[in-house]
Amino acid sequence: MSGKSGDLEDGEKDERAVKMEAAYAKTRKSLIARLDNWEDQRTWDEFYKVYWKLIYAVGLKAGLRSDEAFDVVQETILSIAKQSKKNMYDPEKGSFKSWLMNMTRWRINDQFRKRKKDTAMNIGDMEDDDGKDSIIDRIEDPQSGALERLWDIEWKKNLADAALAKVKAQVSPKQYQIFDCYVIREWDVGRVQEQLGVSMSQVYLAKHRVGKILKKELAKLNEDEG
Repeated sequence: MSGKSGDLEDGEKDERAVKMEAAYAKTRKSLIARLDNWEDQRTWDEFYKVYWKLIYAVGLKAGLRSDEAFDVVQETILSIAKQSKKNMYDPEKGSFKSWLMNMTRWRINDQFRKRKKDTAMNIGDMEDDDGKDSIIDRIEDPQSGALERLWDIEWKKNLADAALAKVKAQVSPKQYQIFDCYVIREWDVGRVQEQLGVSMSQVYLAKHRVGKILKKELAKLNEDEG
């Protein structure tokens, strides 16, 4: 019975992953189409691949629906692309991490305002049961630190995921699988050997080689944090 439950959970995860991938592809295609007159499309495509999950996750956890969060992704990156042509980001005034957070915050607020306007929703309906301020109030208020805390958590997770995606493209599927099982999933070396049919030396070699590349990619991405 537990096996069936596990299969069901895996099936549900697979279905969500398929839907996410479809939404990602659609949003990405739409965004790139809106940048079709720009010479640096490839740069923005790469930027999108690195940061879309971060912006999407923060949008969801701020209280948006999936479609609204995807709108935030597209509008945030489009706004950044437009502003970059005017050199609006000044490294001397703050980190890229904070700048991207604020750009995302404004687009999240836009979605809440659009939702309220479209549905004539009373802002009180968005309050927690304990009577605290609504989600939008907490996100809009810089003093609350709500978005900053949420952003910091998702930023770190996104950097790790983005670095792993880059690493995956640089090593063999087998080496990445070994690294994933031994380092990320924390299987013991005996289980890795048995399940993947590899030797102990292959396990340690994969850990060393993939880990070294991962460290390098994380360092590159962390330069953006400033």
